[in-house]
Amino acid sequence: MTSGSSAAVRGRVLVADDEPPVREFVTRALEHGGYEVVDAADGLEALERLADSGPFDLVISDIVMPGLDGIELALKLAKDRPDVRMLLMTGYAAEKQRAHNLDAITNRVIAKPFTLKQLLDTVRDIMASG
Repeated sequence: MTSGSSAAVRGRVLVADDEPPVREFVTRALEHGGYEVVDAADGLEALERLADSGPFDLVISDIVMPGLDGIELALKLAKDRPDVRMLLMTGYAAEKQRAHNLDAITNRVIAKPFTLKQLLDTVRDIMASG
């Protein structure tokens, strides 16, 4: 688990990805962008963080993860925490299409690999939208 700097925080973000390099890249990029970040190694851990780490403005999750995948996490959030925004990440075209079928409960899907700028621009857009 990590936290951002003492400067004004733009929002709290939970990052769930089972690949440590991706999770660390996203976490560092968001902290650099002024967000407070909590991370999780999979969807089940993300649910634990949601329960015990206070409110979040945005959850960013990989789609393909063991245990509870990003789609299942999005469905659970839509039911239990509809106020929390959701950004899904994937490197698989079929999974991206599967996620697009859930437009009503996810804010966006970002394709891997993405740049730091693409990630921050997407997060800023989602945060500004509501």
